[in-house]
Amino acid sequence: MKKELELIIQPENIFNYEFIRRAAAKEIRKDINEITHVSILKRSIDARRKNPVYRIQAVVYINEKPAEETFGFDFKNVENGKRVIIVGFGPAGMFAALRFLELGIKPIILERGKDVRSRRRDLRTIQQFGIVNPDSNYCFGEGGAGTYSDGKLYTRSTKRGDVKRILNLLVYHGAQSEILIDSHPHIGSNVLPKVVSNIRETILNHGGEIHFNSRVTDLIVEQSRIRGVIVNDEKEFIADAVILSVGHSARDIYYLLDKKGILIEAKPFALGVRIEHPQNLIDSIQYHAKKRHPNLPAASYSLACQVDDKGVYSFCMCPGGIIVPASTAPGELVLNGMSLSRRDSPFANSGLVVSVDESDWEEYKNAGVFAGLEFQKSIEIAAFEAGGKTQKAPAQRVVDFLKGRVSDSLPPTSYIPGAVSYDLNEIFPERIKKSLREALLIFNKKMPGFISAEAQILAAETRTSSPLRIPRDKTTLRHLQIEGLYPAGEGAGYAGGIVSAAIDGEKIADAIAGYLI
Repeated sequence: MKKELELIIQPENIFNYEFIRRAAAKEIRKDINEITHVSILKRSIDARRKNPVYRIQAVVYINEKPAEETFGFDFKNVENGKRVIIVGFGPAGMFAALRFLELGIKPIILERGKDVRSRRRDLRTIQQFGIVNPDSNYCFGEGGAGTYSDGKLYTRSTKRGDVKRILNLLVYHGAQSEILIDSHPHIGSNVLPKVVSNIRETILNHGGEIHFNSRVTDLIVEQSRIRGVIVNDEKEFIADAVILSVGHSARDIYYLLDKKGILIEAKPFALGVRIEHPQNLIDSIQYHAKKRHPNLPAASYSLACQVDDKGVYSFCMCPGGIIVPASTAPGELVLNGMSLSRRDSPFANSGLVVSVDESDWEEYKNAGVFAGLEFQKSIEIAAFEAGGKTQKAPAQRVVDFLKGRVSDSLPPTSYIPGAVSYDLNEIFPERIKKSLREALLIFNKKMPGFISAEAQILAAETRTSSPLRIPRDKTTLRHLQIEGLYPAGEGAGYAGGIVSAAIDGEKIADAIAGYLI
C-alpha cells in the first residue's frame, strides 16, 4: 500500500530522512515500523511566513517496498543510419541528437565554437583582457549559452513535452539527482561541462559525428529543398535534413537566411540591465531574518509588473552568482549571469528587462526585418562605449539611477572585468529608462529594501531572446518555404531556456523521423 501526501518540514530537518519518515507516519496515523520507505517527489521552499519551511510532496510506502524506477534510453548504433545535420550544439541540438540515437538516425553536429574544455580559455581571455572570440565565448561553443550560465532548469513549458525525461537524461549523464525533485532545479556552471562532455561521448560512441570549429557559412538549397551546408567557406556536408539550432546570438545565420531569400521575421524581445545586490540582503528580504539557515539555499526572487502596457520583469535570476561578459563580437557589451552549483557567491544578480516591440525600433525601420536586431545592437554598442570601449560595464547605484545622477562611487561587484561609474539613463531610450524607474519603485514595494545604496545596475542585458524568428509549419515543424529545413530552439524563436530548448529539439527529431522514415 502507498499514499501520497504533502509534508511541511523545518529547514533543520530537511536532510534527515528518519525525521521525514516519522513525520509521514504521524501524518497518516501509522506505526513507524509500517513505513517501509518515503520517496520524495517534489521539494520547494515556502517563505511566505516569518519562518521559512520546506514543502515536500512524497509517496509513503506502507508494508511494501517501492519498485525500482528506471528511466532507460535505447541508444542505437547509427553509423549507417540516415543523416541529419544539426547546426549548433546547444540544448536544442544536443537533445535532438540524443533522440536521433534512439530513432536510428545519424546526427552530424556542426558547432562553430570549441569543446567545453578548450572554450574555458576564451572565457578567461574575455574576463581578464576584454578580448572577444566571435566563435568561442559565453554564447558559442559546446553546450551553448547554458553551459556557463548556471544551468537553470526551471520551465513553464510543461505542456510542450516530457520535462521529466529531459531531467532524467541530464542525471543519466552526470547531473545531480536533486534536479528531479527541486521545484527550481539548477545544475551549476561547474558541473554542467562534465554533463555536456558525457553527452558528447554518448553521441560519438553510438556513431554520431561532432565537428567543432565548424561555422556554417552557406546553405545548399536546390529547388526549395535543402541538401546540405558549407562550413568555413570550403567544406560541404550533405544530409537528408538540416536542423538550425544556432542560439539567439547567431546573427550571421539570420543574415545568411535573408541573403538567400529564406523567410525570417521580426519578433518582440526584452532588454535592460543587470541588477546586483549583496546576497545577504536578498536573503534577509526573502527569508525574514538577518541570517539564512544553512539548510536554506541562497534566496532568489521573481518580479514582474506592467508599465504603460509593457512588461518589466526579472530575468535569469542568479542567487549566489556572478555577472559575466556575454558579448559575441568586438565593439559590443552584453551581460549575463551565472552561478556555480553551491551558489555561494556573496552576490545576487538578475536581469531587469523591459519588453520591446516594433514601436520601440521605429528609428531603425529602414533595416526591414532586422530593425529589432539593429535596435538591440545600438544598446550594446552604447554600453561598450560608456564602459570605455572595453568589457568594463557602465554601472550606477540604483538610488542614483532614479535621481538621474552619476554615482560618486560604486559598491563591490562580482563582475570580473570591472565597472565604470556612468549615468545609465544616457544609454537607453526614454521609454525604456522610464519603465525601469517605475518598475524599480513597484518592486521595492513588493520587496522592501530592493532599492538601496548597496544595489547597483550594470548595462546592458540584451540577449533575453532572439529578436528574430525563423518561421516553421505548426504541424510538420519544417520551414515554411524550404523542405528539409527545421528551425529549432531559442535561436529560431521557439524556446526560452535549457529545458524548453531541449524539448523543442526532441520534437524536431521526432518530426524529422516521421519525414525520413
